[in-house]
Amino acid sequence: MSQDSSIKPWGGRFSEATDAFVERFTASVNFDQRLYHHDINGSIAHATMLAEVGVLTDAERDQIIEGLEAIRAEIKAGEFGWSVRLEDVHMNIEAALTERIGITGKKLHTGRSRNDQVATDIRLYLRDEIDAIARELTRLQQGLVGLAARHADTIMPGFTHLQTAQPVTFGHHLMAWNEMLQRDYSRLMDCRKRVNQSPLGAAALAGTTYPINRARTAELLGFEAPTENSLDSVSDRDFAIEFCAFSALLMTHLSRASEELVLWTSAQFNFINLPDRFCTGSSIMPQKKNPDVPELVRGKTGRVNGHLISLLTLMKSQPLAYNKDNQEDKEPLFDAIDTVKDCLRAFADMVPAIEPRKAEMLEAAKRGFSTATDLADYLVRKGVAFRDAHEIVGKSVAYGIEQGKDLSEMSLEELNQFSDTIGQDVFDVLTLEGSVAARDHIGGTAPAQVRAACERAGKLLAQRG
Repeated sequence: MSQDSSIKPWGGRFSEATDAFVERFTASVNFDQRLYHHDINGSIAHATMLAEVGVLTDAERDQIIEGLEAIRAEIKAGEFGWSVRLEDVHMNIEAALTERIGITGKKLHTGRSRNDQVATDIRLYLRDEIDAIARELTRLQQGLVGLAARHADTIMPGFTHLQTAQPVTFGHHLMAWNEMLQRDYSRLMDCRKRVNQSPLGAAALAGTTYPINRARTAELLGFEAPTENSLDSVSDRDFAIEFCAFSALLMTHLSRASEELVLWTSAQFNFINLPDRFCTGSSIMPQKKNPDVPELVRGKTGRVNGHLISLLTLMKSQPLAYNKDNQEDKEPLFDAIDTVKDCLRAFADMVPAIEPRKAEMLEAAKRGFSTATDLADYLVRKGVAFRDAHEIVGKSVAYGIEQGKDLSEMSLEELNQFSDTIGQDVFDVLTLEGSVAARDHIGGTAPAQVRAACERAGKLLAQRG
């Protein structure tokens, strides 16, 4: 069905038709039509409430709901004719309803405005998308925790300044990623609470003179409560900004992980293998296997960061209440949602398939004197002041660089050149296995602690349902 009507719902005030370019320039239907499902749900709730308070008859309510459901089916089947001349998803559906059921369709908009209608639609849409994102984020975390548990004993070098620092385990490193994502999940759930407020009934900006029941429409739509102030209700986009802030932080965390995956797959590191299905080749260099998935996730972080800045800038100087500027909230928000969902799906599919190269990781951990801090701690436990211990170990490392020997490869006689406090028991702490096992406290890299962290994380993930 087509509703390419030249009669606009607000046309009574105007003496000439809208310029064709202005129609196209001001229209949003090409991108806001994705709100159709939530727009129809909002209208059904509104019609139900209007009948309950006596503004509509039960027969009118039923006629409206039946018409809206028929339009929903048309849209879902791809048979609905969207019109730019009708500006947006709301007017397209309202015009189609009126064409289908007649004058009763014109009664649906009683007691509301497009201002509170669009604010309601966006909140309903975003709430559903938050739930979908939460599921993908949970799936990614489950994959991370599972991989970490399997590799709680797999030793690798830990880095600061991208220089070998201390030995850790691959499982411990993965659980660091999980901690970032756990905070992201918490931020997402906090955002959902503020999204889940109903602006429906705020009308244009001042409320309505009809005896509406905003608590009832909030209940019908699954909102926690109606919003408190009609001016703020129609002009608030904090919730969209907050979602984009969550998205920017999440993408920053995924970007950091992506950078490490890119490094680890390189010939210079060779720490992991990514299955071929997550990589591509080169058009000219036959030996290449490029980690395209993490590279793209790293690259897409920029566009999501940009959407946050776009929305902040959009809102920074708007007077109350609604302004046409707010039409520009949707494309950044929609793209942030789509990008986050795609990146989470890619990571959730990819992470469980990561194959660590244990031998290469272990060999890398042996380079760079990664147990130097363990030797300093050993000396302190023997009564040496830390600053003196630091100097002793520094000299030992300098000797090792000169001789091409790791600390664990030096003889007791060689180590005693720098301190006669060092005894045979020092070799218990200079091994990589001894080093990681010694950090046996909550948050430490000891394999037992990594397994315990995985178990705690697993229980939290299971509670999400």
